[in-house]
Amino acid sequence: MRIAERVAVVTGAGSGLGRATAELLAGSGASVALVDADKSRIEEVAASLPKERVLALAFDVTDSLAAENAADQVVDRLGAIHVNVNCAGIAPAAKVVGRNGPAELDLFAKTLAVNLTGTFNLNRVTIAAMLDNAPDENGERGVVVNTASDAAFDGQMGQAAYSASKAGVVGMTLPLARDVAGKGVRVNCIAPGLFATSMVSGMREDVQERLVDMILEPKRMGRPEEFASLVGHIVSNPYLNAECIRIDAGQRMLPR
Repeated sequence: MRIAERVAVVTGAGSGLGRATAELLAGSGASVALVDADKSRIEEVAASLPKERVLALAFDVTDSLAAENAADQVVDRLGAIHVNVNCAGIAPAAKVVGRNGPAELDLFAKTLAVNLTGTFNLNRVTIAAMLDNAPDENGERGVVVNTASDAAFDGQMGQAAYSASKAGVVGMTLPLARDVAGKGVRVNCIAPGLFATSMVSGMREDVQERLVDMILEPKRMGRPEEFASLVGHIVSNPYLNAECIRIDAGQRMLPR
């Protein structure tokens, strides 16, 4: 699907991978609906994009009614939904049993709610809108790109909640693609490794150095624009479907 003159919904658009993706899509001629729980962040991003082709929507991705209302707003204001990229996520760390006893169940549930349920929540409302689109010259109506993590495959100590949530995103890629097979909608997934985002910058410097040591080549963190470039390729390549693509420079996480 061509990106120019299309409409994309990007979650987690206030920073990091989501912001880079929104900027790439807008720079390629798409209209972009920016979604983030932090209103001030997406308003800042929106101010840097073409005013007539951007819409800022602040809401919690786990809120079903808010997602439905947002999809309606995007269609009303921007005309359609052709692309959905989900980058919203949280990454708390906790061992199943720590110094203070068993892990908090609420923290585990919240991580799954944001990373997995939140992703599905946006998928269901955006795909419903995509199915109303007229097919393009390739028969396409829409493209979904969800964000997993290398932790879905190589989760470290303390990452049970995060790994489970991201493994769920990987696991639903194929059945979602099968759900809409023959209807002109593709569903894919990206599993990024260590990227230079605010989520990583909050880690101690020695932890970051240890993670970089696990990378093969190039020996550095990924850049958000490199993730965004892969999103652009997935959207543009009509033969990519039901895939989870790792972008991690060959990194394989050690236990800790």
